[in-house]
Amino acid sequence: MFDRLEIKVLPPGPRFPAQLRFWVNGEDVVEEAVGGGGRGPYAANVLPADSPSLLRATDEPRRLELGEPDCTGGCCGFLTVVVQRIGAIVQWSDWEVPWAAHTPMPHPPPELHFDASQYDAKVARAEADRGWQVHP
Repeated sequence: MFDRLEIKVLPPGPRFPAQLRFWVNGEDVVEEAVGGGGRGPYAANVLPADSPSLLRATDEPRRLELGEPDCTGGCCGFLTVVVQRIGAIVQWSDWEVPWAAHTPMPHPPPELHFDASQYDAKVARAEADRGWQVHP
């Protein structure tokens, strides 16, 4: 059975531009890993208008930043995952989870497996929806 992915764009707020959140099997991956005050990556960085999204999975594994705690990634680290296409499967593995020395070491999320065609459709939909962009 495959995992289910939803990609949501949160609108810009007073402190941050539009950001992405990743829901897997009904759970917010960023919130689960970095806490309620954390944030996802900026939509403009992951979904650039002039090039393919960093979310696209290829045969070549690559590390992707999915979030950071409210104290910033420069302090405690970033939530990252290795994304790779393996045949008809997109795999998210080798998680790195932010961690502050004064807190218990968090458990990384499990390895995730998505149906590649459904994953590609979700990414394409996120790339096509530019409603979050703010135009002066």
